[in-house]
Amino acid sequence: MKKVAGLSAVAIGLVFLSVVAGMLVPRPLFTPSHAAAEGAFHRILVISNPIHTDIAIPLDTETRRQFSFLEGAGLPIEDGQAEWLVFGWGGRAFYVETPTWADLKPLPVLRALTLDRSVMHVDVAGHIPDTHPAVSSFDLDGAGYRRLLAFIAGSFAGAPDRVVPAADSGYSERDRFFEARGYFNALFGCNTWTAKALRTGGLRTGIWNPAPQTLVLSLNLFN
Repeated sequence: MKKVAGLSAVAIGLVFLSVVAGMLVPRPLFTPSHAAAEGAFHRILVISNPIHTDIAIPLDTETRRQFSFLEGAGLPIEDGQAEWLVFGWGGRAFYVETPTWADLKPLPVLRALTLDRSVMHVDVAGHIPDTHPAVSSFDLDGAGYRRLLAFIAGSFAGAPDRVVPAADSGYSERDRFFEARGYFNALFGCNTWTAKALRTGGLRTGIWNPAPQTLVLSLNLFN
């Protein structure tokens, strides 16, 4: 029993050190060469909860044009009250079947901890206060902003005009799920997708951020 307890303590310690190192070691290690500002800046938001992060981009002419296929899928992106498109990537079973903690079931959790197909979740939002403790804001230059939009669009499965809904509906009338590229597991899941998207846009994150807390801390450290 002592040997098992010792091995468990070592394993927990290694996981802890990996998470800390993943937060404190920047990726990329040095400021990207394309970090010089190009064009007007665009403010984006990173929205976090205890286990998940989303990226919110402003609804403007450029984003409405790039994501026009969402209107055909039933999302009201042309609504005059709509200000943000909120994107998240995650495991299909857990994401679709767990709108609240009260809906938590064993099978989606098991799939999240092993391997699952992925989905994109898109929400159309009105005003989002950037002073809220769950919201972090960042400014991207024009080139970085376009790279971010392209990364998000490329995360949907299928051609832009042939995206595939992943469920009959979302959590409300203003959100939908779509089939996505890649597979999900807890070690390389929704928050590592968010981190990769933000790095594509020119921000620096930790080298490995499986949790929202470490991702947000690394973003604040390196940007």
